[in-house]
Amino acid sequence: MILLETARLRLRRFTERDIERLVELDSDPEVMRYITYGEPTSREEYEQDILPRWFAIYATTPLLGYWAAEDRQSGEFLGWFHLRPDRIEPEHQELGYRLRRAMWGRGYATEGGTALVGHGFGPVAAASISARALIGHLASQRVMHKCGLRYAGGFVFPQHVLEDRSESERAGVKYCITREQWAPPT
Repeated sequence: MILLETARLRLRRFTERDIERLVELDSDPEVMRYITYGEPTSREEYEQDILPRWFAIYATTPLLGYWAAEDRQSGEFLGWFHLRPDRIEPEHQELGYRLRRAMWGRGYATEGGTALVGHGFGPVAAASISARALIGHLASQRVMHKCGLRYAGGFVFPQHVLEDRSESERAGVKYCITREQWAPPT
């Protein structure tokens, strides 16, 4: 199922056939630098935990979830985006993204993120959308800002999100936008 398309992107549901792409994406230490401090995600974790959780989201909330990002022309796998209930503050929908390193700096994160913010305030009818990043992840913070989200302050990721990390290593920033603050593209 295709969720949405932009000028250059197609966001679609993941299938079990995507597992190699996901493992490859998470095997790049630079991609994972601000997520797990460079630790890869194993194939086993995708098979036993992550993909079943994503498929359950599709079954219960079909307009939310994790979406494979593909180049609209070539079909090349670029990474993924998500819009789902926020793990820390469930009153928000949370925007997230992870792209292959070769795709960085090309505007894909902003393009996909902006489209998902519109989707969140459109068909999903969200009251607010948030996004978070580790404090040092400035590129991700720029994307959040370009997607219309506003700096909402610093916080510390809970221990269960970044296990075995000190409080300073879990320091992050939150960006947020409400329906009232959002201006749809003209």
